Amino acid sequence: MNNVIHLTRAKVAAIVLFSLLLFFTNNVLANTSINVGPDLGKKAPAITAINTLRQPVTIEQLAGEKGLIILFFRSADWCPFCKKHLLELNDLAEQFSELGYAIAAISYDNTDILKKFAEQRNISYPLLSDQKVQTMLAYNIVNSEYAIGDEHYGIPYPGVVIIDNNGKVIHKHFFKGYKKRVKFSELYLQLRNDI
Repeated sequence: MNNVIHLTRAKVAAIVLFSLLLFFTNNVLANTSINVGPDLGKKAPAITAINTLRQPVTIEQLAGEKGLIILFFRSADWCPFCKKHLLELNDLAEQFSELGYAIAAISYDNTDILKKFAEQRNISYPLLSDQKVQTMLAYNIVNSEYAIGDEHYGIPYPGVVIIDNNGKVIHKHFFKGYKKRVKFSELYLQLRNDI
């Protein structure tokens, strides 16, 4: 009888251990930075998005003295993780500005959605609309889970690209899972230490 109980406990322990290992592996894979986006050290692709006034903008127009931080996000309409992330960036916008970096954020949302979100939440940086998906394609970050014709086609992998004042990509961070995002407080410290 004791052998049966001991064997059952060993099986339960093995199942629990295997389940934890599987859970941990899936979380690590979902939260690992993925290799998409423009090449580091190369000239950043042009931006072909428009601002909430429906005006086209360029990297040069948006950039600060040191460069530009671009947040690529899924939607300010239906994505709660994106909304939270946009607000977190807004909280540190002034600190990034003090380092010499301007900020912009791009999604496939239309300008009305972006304008409403920016006004309701007092967003201090430009929100840009890439409804034609040209910028997302140029940056090689279109989420491959959605095909042309799907209502969510054109959403990017969530992430950040930093372009220096020479127009070159100096940092990029993208994630496959929609919950994992760049921590702006850590990014701020990294950029501050680069000075």
